[in-house]
Amino acid sequence: MLTALLLTALSLAPMPQHQDSIPSVPITLKTPTGDIAGSLVVGTGTAPQPVVLIIAGSGPTDRDGNSPAPVAPGRTLHTDSYKLLAQALAANGIASVRYDKRGIGASAKAMSGMKEDDYRFDMGVDDAAAWIRMLRADPRFSRVVVVGHSEGSLVGMIAAQRAQADGFVSLEGAGRPAADILREQLTAAGLPPAMFESTLDSLVAGRTVANTPPALASVFRASVQPYMISWFKYDPAAELAKLPYATLVIQGTHDVQVSAKDAALLAAAPGATLVTVDGMTHVLKFGPADKAEQVTTVYSDPGIPIAPQVVSAIVAYVRAAPHAR
Repeated sequence: MLTALLLTALSLAPMPQHQDSIPSVPITLKTPTGDIAGSLVVGTGTAPQPVVLIIAGSGPTDRDGNSPAPVAPGRTLHTDSYKLLAQALAANGIASVRYDKRGIGASAKAMSGMKEDDYRFDMGVDDAAAWIRMLRADPRFSRVVVVGHSEGSLVGMIAAQRAQADGFVSLEGAGRPAADILREQLTAAGLPPAMFESTLDSLVAGRTVANTPPALASVFRASVQPYMISWFKYDPAAELAKLPYATLVIQGTHDVQVSAKDAALLAAAPGATLVTVDGMTHVLKFGPADKAEQVTTVYSDPGIPIAPQVVSAIVAYVRAAPHAR
């Protein structure tokens, strides 16, 4: 059943977001190819307590929700969104772990010796699943709920299946296969379908392409095609429907990266609940609807708090886990 909730900025009392008021401690996942570095924040109150595994979005986004990649001239992604979420959860008695993905930040050495064409989407899923198993075995925690943001939503829902997490929350996650979204983006950029359709079709079918249009060489370079093939095979809506319990989907109306259509596709899964936060952007903060204005405000100002509705919805979901459909 789909339950749609439209939450405005005034509909809920703010939840505490005391950045750095509750200390985080290092936590490490050992893998055969190197360590994955993370931060553990233990919630206030007694143990055992539930723990949330926060999985970052695409690209070089780190455990705090920041990235060295430019979002505009002279500006990089600097939100601290995941750090703020971890602090808010801790203030509500919920522990959390967030981590630098393989090859990012303090986990850079976990990619040592690997080339771009060695990496596959499932490697990130395997890392997330290993975190879930490690947290499930820790007596300090009563249950493990996965919260995946953006691309981390797809990573998290597959990892939750493989490692039997107790719950799953999608934050601004895509509801369609990545190839469909890329096709839409290329079309919106004004490129003729003849320039990219055959390449996308081949990659979806699992075949690499030797010759791609020079204008799209950076998108479809040979070294990234194996990763794209491994990524394109997943349909997020179908994967979410495989989870045996009720799930939570959170979507902001001012998200310029993931659409309400994607959230609706995810929320069609059995037992899923959709929470729509009016005015929230892709980085979990309230901001203007205009993309250019978002970049100069919420995308680059860590001092802006995350939307309290996100915290309220996740806290309520985690406290009730595990969830029957």
